[in-house]
Amino acid sequence: MSLDLRIPLGLMFLIVGVMLTVYGVATRGSDIYLRSAGMNINFIWGLVMFVFGLAMFLLGRYSGKHPKPQPPVEGASRPLSH
Repeated sequence: MSLDLRIPLGLMFLIVGVMLTVYGVATRGSDIYLRSAGMNINFIWGLVMFVFGLAMFLLGRYSGKHPKPQPPVEGASRPLSH
C-alpha cells in the first residue's frame, strides 16, 4: 500500500485555507488591513490555499483509479496438469 503525498498535503492546505478564510471574513473592515492597502490579505490567501489544497487532494485521490491494462501473460490461462 502506497500513500500519495498529495493527499495529506492537500488536507493540510485545505484546513489552513479554511481557517485563514474564516479569519479574513471575521475581521473584514478591521484596521489591521490598512497596512496592506485595504486588501483583506487573510481572505485572499485563504482562498488561494484552499484551492491549492483541494487540487492536491483531488489529484492524489483520483490519480491511481485507472491503471493501465496489462497485456495477457502467455500460458497464464491454461489449467495446471498433473
